[in-house]
Amino acid sequence: MPTPIDAKPAWLPHQPADRILSTLKTRGALGIPDIAKVLKVTVEAVRQQMVKLEADGLVDAQSRPGGRGRPTQIWRLTGEGHKRFPDTHAEMTVQMISAVIRVFGNTGMDQLIAAREDTMRANYAEALRGARSLQTRLERLADIRSREGYMAEFRPEGDGFLFIENHCPICTAAQACTGFCRSELQLFDAVLGPDVSVSRVEHVLAGARRCAYQVSPRQGT
Repeated sequence: MPTPIDAKPAWLPHQPADRILSTLKTRGALGIPDIAKVLKVTVEAVRQQMVKLEADGLVDAQSRPGGRGRPTQIWRLTGEGHKRFPDTHAEMTVQMISAVIRVFGNTGMDQLIAAREDTMRANYAEALRGARSLQTRLERLADIRSREGYMAEFRPEGDGFLFIENHCPICTAAQACTGFCRSELQLFDAVLGPDVSVSRVEHVLAGARRCAYQVSPRQGT
């Protein structure tokens, strides 16, 4: 489910190359003219940066049929490109998870995740205090999650909103223990309120480039 080209990226670093990487991270695969439109720069300026990024192994291109004439080149991040958006202390995190499970078992790991969820729920609930509308709650949640490294944003979708996290700074931990993903879905459901339904519709661990959640008012509320 692509994000509109005219939408403003949630985060734009200062260096031209990093701005392009951020755009591909938040918008998915794009052609050079589309990248130029998002960043409000010339096509030639983007093309020069793409040559450097490709040489560094951070992006690659695939051809798509473009109607008459030559196929259109669509650019995307490579695995190395995605690594420019760091996974927080990945190696140490996996070692700690393995150690917890080895010493305390899966029950101990579940208790640790639950304790983390309780702390985050309290912090998020305080940040969302007084936010009456669903849009205001999502604005505050997106701000919190972006500060935590998730590059979060949201937009209207269907009868509610699509809440998007373009980066997962705990991805390695989630791969080692899927309880983190389950916990975060429960966290969103709790802090957004009983009048809201939250369901995950895109998942990084299922092969998507991002995690996304459909957030809708519950019927009858």
